[in-house]
Amino acid sequence: MDGLHRVDLGDALATPTGDARNYLIVGSDSREGITSDTPNVGAIGTDVTGRRSDTLIVLRIEPGSATMMSIPRDLWVENTRPAAGCPDWPKCPAGSGKPGRINAAYAGGPANLVRTVTTSLGIPIHHYVEVDFVSFAGMVDAMGGITIDFPHPATDRNSGLNVPEAGPQRLDGTMALAYVRSRHYTEIIDGQPRTDPTADLGRQQRQQTFIRTVLHEVGQTRNPITAVRLVDAAAGGVRVDDALGMGDVWTLARRLSGTDPETIVLPTVGARKGGAAVLLLKEAEAAPVLARFQDGGGGR
Repeated sequence: MDGLHRVDLGDALATPTGDARNYLIVGSDSREGITSDTPNVGAIGTDVTGRRSDTLIVLRIEPGSATMMSIPRDLWVENTRPAAGCPDWPKCPAGSGKPGRINAAYAGGPANLVRTVTTSLGIPIHHYVEVDFVSFAGMVDAMGGITIDFPHPATDRNSGLNVPEAGPQRLDGTMALAYVRSRHYTEIIDGQPRTDPTADLGRQQRQQTFIRTVLHEVGQTRNPITAVRLVDAAAGGVRVDDALGMGDVWTLARRLSGTDPETIVLPTVGARKGGAAVLLLKEAEAAPVLARFQDGGGGR
């Protein structure tokens, strides 16, 4: 806990009103700590500076259950950017909304991203967790890799994914990173390459498969050495809100250990904005889905 980087989110976080907690989990594309010696460095890249949100997931923890929902990077929302001229992001009052992809909200800082999620989707966020590329790969390696069942051989030259055989495959940290980042996922079926036509939806489903697998494997281990390695790998590159305490972490671990969270897809539809491809929320279909992540819940 002492080694975790703390993020001041000001008043962006919601105050819990019951036993449920919503965690906004952000996969950052920060290349900090990646060098020319890093495996698969060509696909990861070292010439990209700063941080962007590569993955967005809301994880809801309730007594006896866990539910997660991916938020597409290209979801078109009102970005609640801070008021102009305010230099201190977490404490800035919200300025006028500006339409854009939700991925761009992170450019205004984590607090701005949390506010945008809450304002656009009506979801209160109680805690914030961010993991960068290096820590992600390190945590997978600390577990000795993870096993993903591939129905077909799969590749993605952009992310560096290369799985030459179908069936259960043990992925190390580098290849697991390539798997969850893949935006051009291509399967080899009957000797022919077939790119996933579902685009970002398929990416979300693969990310959720990965998280369920990690939670299951972590929950099964009772090796204290593995646990220490996992914590050490995470501590250097995980950023959390400054309100997250030891009790919160203990409750999160206890409720998630060995569970299989239910995964939910946020209903969206493709559209064009300013010549760019984006996703719009299907308001009527999304309402009951979003209600499940709101304080008070919305049933199943």
